[in-house]
Amino acid sequence: MLRNKYRASGRNAAIAAALALLTGGCGTGGVFGTPNAPDPDPAAPSFTDRITGFFSTSSAKAPQAVSGAAANVSCPGLEIREGASTLTVGPRGETMSLKYQGSFVRVARECAVVGGNMVMKIGVQGRIIIGPAGGAGQIDVPLRIAVVQERPGGSAPIITKFIRIPVTIPSQGDAPFTRIEEGLSFPLPTPLTALDDYVAYVGFDPLTAEAEDNQKAKPKPRARPKPKPAAGSG
Repeated sequence: MLRNKYRASGRNAAIAAALALLTGGCGTGGVFGTPNAPDPDPAAPSFTDRITGFFSTSSAKAPQAVSGAAANVSCPGLEIREGASTLTVGPRGETMSLKYQGSFVRVARECAVVGGNMVMKIGVQGRIIIGPAGGAGQIDVPLRIAVVQERPGGSAPIITKFIRIPVTIPSQGDAPFTRIEEGLSFPLPTPLTALDDYVAYVGFDPLTAEAEDNQKAKPKPRARPKPKPAAGSG
């Protein structure tokens, strides 16, 4: 009985957290615009351990030292996109119908200059909690990574990538997810001072995931039969 009481208490706490995030968090949306990473193994090294110094150097402006790197080159800052910081799975606006809700825990980046290109490595760590209508299962977290140039007249996209992260949801508690995306490369701008206006964003992009799913669900057109040769031809 005591164990069941603790389990019920933990589930209620998770639901309360989900409701709090739903009512007070940011909305979702495809505001931007692959290989998938396996689900994190509890016995595997931590996110920080797998990339030595990843978070300790994430706020540094200088890129990693690379032979032949250009001088005075800044590593673009990394931000969570406004309006895309929360993922909700279930009918919007219906609190008790919420299945799952996702949020970011922390993000980090490293940069290097290679052959006239800026090469970024971006790490994302987040979690999925179970809502009142959710349960154990598996979902794909739709993640968008984009580098844009922020200018007074608006932003210009430099590079963008959509990623699905499979996450296994347990029967209780939350489910962490991790993604480390390497090799995000784009040419250095001219002049190099324009790089100060570059910003890397991460955010949830459920609209792209929905569009892809709808495209896959469309029935393929049947091939038309070849016309029969006319009698006596040949």
